[in-house]
Amino acid sequence: MSNSQLIGRMIGIARHRLAIDGEGVTTLVAFHGCPLRCKYCLNPQSLSADTQCIERTVEELIDELRIDQLYFLATGGGVTFGGGEPLLHSTFIKAFCEQCPKEWRISVESSLNVPRKNVEEVLPFVKEWIIDIKDINPDIYKAYSGITNERVIANLQWIASEHPEILPSITLRLPLIPEHNTDEDRDKSQAYLQSFGYTNFDCFDYIIR
Repeated sequence: MSNSQLIGRMIGIARHRLAIDGEGVTTLVAFHGCPLRCKYCLNPQSLSADTQCIERTVEELIDELRIDQLYFLATGGGVTFGGGEPLLHSTFIKAFCEQCPKEWRISVESSLNVPRKNVEEVLPFVKEWIIDIKDINPDIYKAYSGITNERVIANLQWIASEHPEILPSITLRLPLIPEHNTDEDRDKSQAYLQSFGYTNFDCFDYIIR
């Protein structure tokens, strides 16, 4: 399939986000689809087959986002791909990055629970990574998300081993999840990840209403 035939299916495109999804003013492109089934999912519409998705070709999406180019250039911002799980759409993202203005800063918000080839496909283009770890403990992770975190750990180990130069650009999110993990569990997750060389952590509490 040529790049012109690639279609991205998104649950939303959110403009003018300031210091939320990366540096500067960003536009969040949230993709449909996710391998996880988290109990406290923030975007359940990304999972539903009934969701009315926004569909764009690579060229259409770039043209639509050009309206914010002045904001991107003035603030050092750009486009953040989220979801759902954006790396399920790595071929689309790669094609987008190859064609969009080089000054746009590309960020990715991911669980990293995808095949390594999906990570490899976009790695050269991404300036900032925000990775939601949930918990390193495999039992806690599976109880919360419904699947194993073997791919997550393997991808983190591969990045640290093969691409240590990008570690400063990666923020690992470590939430305290009600009824699933504790402060001690989170401390263990952070210590484990620090042993690989990761240094940037976002520790926070899920607020369930």
